[in-house]
Amino acid sequence: MDGSRVEKSDAVDRLVSDHVRVSVDDEIWSRLDGLRHLFFEVSVRRDDSPATDRQPHGRMIDHEIEATGVGREGPILIDVAKNQANGKAGQSVDDLLASQIAQMEDGGGTGLQKALDGEFGPIDHAVGVAQKADAVVLKSGPVRHETILAGIEPDVAPILEPECDSDGYSATLRRAIRPKKMFSFDLTMLRNSKMTVVTRFAPSPSGNLHVGGARTALYCWAFARGRSGRLVLRIEDTDRKRSSNAASLGFMTDLDWLGIDWDEGPVQGDQGGGDHGPYFQSERLPIYAKHLERLIAEGKAYHAFDTPEELDVKRKAARLAKAAYRYDRAALALSAEEVEARLAAGEPSVIRFRTPDAPITIVDEVLGEATIPAGEIDDFVIRKADGYPTYHLAVVIDDAMMEVSHVLRAQEHFNNTAKHMILQDALGLPRPIYGHLSLIFNPDGSKMSKRDKDKVLRAAVKERGVDAAPTDSHGTPLVEADVWSTWLGDKSVQLDLDVLEQVAAAIGVLLPEINVADFRRSGYLPEVLCNFLSLNGWSAGDDLEKFDNDFLAKNFNLDRVQKTPAKFDRDKLLAFNLDAIQEMSSDVFHDLARAHASEFRPEFIERLDEKQFRTLCDASRERSKTLDEPFSVNRFLVSADDEIEWAVTKPVRKAMFKGEPKGLELLAEVRPVLAAISTFDATSIETAISAFVEEHVEGNLGRIAQPLRVAVSGGPISPPIYDTLAILGQEAVLSRVDRCLAAMSEIAAAD
Repeated sequence: MDGSRVEKSDAVDRLVSDHVRVSVDDEIWSRLDGLRHLFFEVSVRRDDSPATDRQPHGRMIDHEIEATGVGREGPILIDVAKNQANGKAGQSVDDLLASQIAQMEDGGGTGLQKALDGEFGPIDHAVGVAQKADAVVLKSGPVRHETILAGIEPDVAPILEPECDSDGYSATLRRAIRPKKMFSFDLTMLRNSKMTVVTRFAPSPSGNLHVGGARTALYCWAFARGRSGRLVLRIEDTDRKRSSNAASLGFMTDLDWLGIDWDEGPVQGDQGGGDHGPYFQSERLPIYAKHLERLIAEGKAYHAFDTPEELDVKRKAARLAKAAYRYDRAALALSAEEVEARLAAGEPSVIRFRTPDAPITIVDEVLGEATIPAGEIDDFVIRKADGYPTYHLAVVIDDAMMEVSHVLRAQEHFNNTAKHMILQDALGLPRPIYGHLSLIFNPDGSKMSKRDKDKVLRAAVKERGVDAAPTDSHGTPLVEADVWSTWLGDKSVQLDLDVLEQVAAAIGVLLPEINVADFRRSGYLPEVLCNFLSLNGWSAGDDLEKFDNDFLAKNFNLDRVQKTPAKFDRDKLLAFNLDAIQEMSSDVFHDLARAHASEFRPEFIERLDEKQFRTLCDASRERSKTLDEPFSVNRFLVSADDEIEWAVTKPVRKAMFKGEPKGLELLAEVRPVLAAISTFDATSIETAISAFVEEHVEGNLGRIAQPLRVAVSGGPISPPIYDTLAILGQEAVLSRVDRCLAAMSEIAAAD
């Protein structure tokens, strides 16, 4: 039915999940000390009747209802939840009552003030209780509400007794209202079907997609998909110094590779679009400006002209006093005329939110409930001097406008949630359900970050005595001399990620994978990475570890999300990847390896023909832990013949100079055998070498295989020797054998 006359119709539309029924059930008239009051009951109950028995969703609203409220002469009514009023802040109900009245008298614009002004009636209250039921009653157990009367007739308070069923699925609140005029009403709001679950992944485009961010996106995707909901991809690019369009595209490519598709957001292929855009925050500035103007007009936010230097002085003073810094609201001392004049003169300002002086209770689906004491959060900035909103304001507005029902994000945002909740209240926006996810750490307990790469490179540079930055193919240093010197001398200085990776590649240092792009380049399978990431913070139960994304979507819930940091075990991930590759057919492995080489190892596609490439894949599949391993360990296959060098390590010395006859001698003798093979494929090579082995070393293939392997690859490791020689081709094999014989003969002579 038509619900357009309800001021908070958007909130009504998103009342509660999972068969919850909300209604204003009854009207009870009573006369108290000559004042006429209306008692009405708002009930929240669970409806577990079969779907076929439920009434369709609808609203019945008497359009003749006018605003109701409490007269200023009469009692003051304040609603609290007992578990909040006597929660972790240790604040009693009476203290909370006094603080809210004081805030009202101070012009704080609370819900109490709205009640006194006649703006708060049964409709609003039903919506509020329903939202509380959605977030608390059905999720965290029973919540007992009570109504407190204060003012001229405190003795009437016992009349308003709360009721709460023992199972926690029904809560009834009785409230007294003094109407502005006589009327009767019947309001029913039903939501018998499940609410539409909407999650969002909202990265800041300031770099590559970290695996921690990928796990958040995966959880958001699974939670929505398992409930026939929607996933919104939003790019939070209001930090202009750290954002880049290239990074945004990188995020989308990484998500697409992982199989994490989105319903709304930037368009890529057949994904994205939607009715709630734009999905780049930098394109939503007029929306934020409108809300900022309203907050300022209502006295909930204000311009502040403090310079960074002035604020720094105050912060230093707080540190000296060993006190936490809180903004002192100096800007509130300015008159309205002075503020306007300074703005008209173009003086830079930020806009700060006027934080209510009251405790803030966060109900979190993963971490539970926590209360931030009053005064803990100062008047934080919601619009920067450059005109862009801060994260706090933009995220609150966007979540509401994009109809986000559940916010799943990292635990490092937990304290931000308190700021977001008071902003939601100030703007009259619904609160989503929050779940904060544990961080992902290295096995040693350190946080996984870009610094891990820096540490590895720094250690390698120091160990190898690399004094100057390596150069590119044109001889230009990859890092300017002064930057390189500063980086070497100061561990707090970080090279840009792209530069850092270029330097590592130039000096042959393998960096740890941190971002999704790293794992992709290293040859991990996307389904394996998703499987592994999902286990870093969530349990499928029954010791189950191997599953796909479909299973995750069907089974993911917040009950099994762990609170403690997850430890990222790379050895376990590698084992998962090895198992998956070994379970593949040779055809599937070939196709995946070829696709990987086309993107990351094009020299193998250019150097090897289809038959040679297939031979490499077939020879490598059983021992390869990643798709990249056939190429990373076999670079000698695509190197120029004159680039092969021989470091005389212990294995090389054993292969070439031990035994009788020596490997070097056998290599010289097998050379003409190789030259005489007319069809240089693996089968012909095997036939010729087998005959040579039987004749010269009593059938011991290793006696000649290792010298050959060293000769063509530069070291003692390669695919099976017949395949290796066939892939290289006869000309390359003979050229490398000749160069090796010359080099090793010089070494033997020197010994």
